[in-house]
Amino acid sequence: MALKKQNKLETAFSMASMTDIVFLLLLFFVIASTMSSPNSIRINLPQSSAQTTTPVVARVTINEFGQYFIAHGNQRPIEIYADELESHIMSIIAEDAETFIALDADLSVAYEKVVRVLDIANQHNLRLVISTARRSR
Repeated sequence: MALKKQNKLETAFSMASMTDIVFLLLLFFVIASTMSSPNSIRINLPQSSAQTTTPVVARVTINEFGQYFIAHGNQRPIEIYADELESHIMSIIAEDAETFIALDADLSVAYEKVVRVLDIANQHNLRLVISTARRSR
């Protein structure tokens, strides 16, 4: 009696484990992207009791290390050098003369760095707003 061997190879590939890995990676990147905020520059603003709201279109930020950043509208802030500051501000104002510029300066920034931005705004008659944090009572 001749017996046949029952060795059949299965040629189908199971995608279940691959889809599990893809969904886990997708979930990881979605959670990681919501927890990080790469567009923000951390600064510690001075406190003030006076609060106003103005339509800010451009934002000049000076961080605790004295680095200048400029952002226009919803764009990502870019780092600029002090000697390029005036040309960047004027290019933003050239697009819209009614633009308000907000100055965000860290508490520990040297006064001369803030005065440089104030001087540029004063020379060109720009509308400048200095950002502060609300004073807790």
